[in-house]
Amino acid sequence: MPLPFLTADRAFGTNADDVALPFDDHDRWRRPYRPGPWRVAAAALLLLLASFVLLAAMIIAFAGAVPGAAACLGVGLAVIGASLRLLRMGAWVSRHGVRRVAFFSTSTVPWSRASAVRTVQQPVRWLGLPRTVQGQALVLVRQGGEPLPLITDHNADFLSRVEAFDRAADTVEAWGSEYRAVR
Repeated sequence: MPLPFLTADRAFGTNADDVALPFDDHDRWRRPYRPGPWRVAAAALLLLLASFVLLAAMIIAFAGAVPGAAACLGVGLAVIGASLRLLRMGAWVSRHGVRRVAFFSTSTVPWSRASAVRTVQQPVRWLGLPRTVQGQALVLVRQGGEPLPLITDHNADFLSRVEAFDRAADTVEAWGSEYRAVR
């Protein structure tokens, strides 16, 4: 079964002819990098937990306690939904703009409302937890608004993967420079 969210950074090969915008359909929303090992491991653990909860729901249903089975089924489906949302988190780009997908919210900024996309040194959250460390963040500077942090080098996608963060930041900056110039 193909998993398209794992092939998002196929543009980063070893050929010198690789370009930052290699896709034919620039209208589709794409994540220009792969999900990191911390994010994939957390989603896998959540799916493992969901399998145990669903197995418990089946056992409870066979025992005849339908309300308990329904509750376990609901919890299992909620855990599956949480793991899928965890995998979708990150920065997504298209011809229309840039989208930052968080766990509970999604914000989209059209390229026409963006004045710059740049990498800055600032305190960033470590794995999304309240603890902050000094690191790099790719921010989208909106016209007349606050900067929107898209990705950081200490989130679940790029923790201890500096080269991957640099490639992803360069790719999002390339999309931004390409489509901000078009407006």
